[in-house]
Amino acid sequence: MNDEALRQVYKAVLIAKLLYASPAWWGYDGSTLKQRVEAFIRRGMRLGLYRADDPTTMQLTDNNDDNLFSSLLTNGHNVLKHLLPDRTNYQYNLRNRRL
Repeated sequence: MNDEALRQVYKAVLIAKLLYASPAWWGYDGSTLKQRVEAFIRRGMRLGLYRADDPTTMQLTDNNDDNLFSSLLTNGHNVLKHLLPDRTNYQYNLRNRRL
């Protein structure tokens, strides 16, 4: 297997398994588990399986968090949808501009 294929497998399998459900545990966990995940990714960099210009763990977890939240907003059948407050429509009563 060539180097690029190994990088793709590393990202698709190992990184995905490490950060699975990260929106649920990343913000509540202590720094020990976060350091272990970052150390694993640094080890992958030393082995040439993960590049330095690839996203950091913080960027990956933020992206997962954003994807989960946008899924909640757009998918009406999401099981967590009932936890969000009702949508508020603001009616602004602005005065007319003078020309």
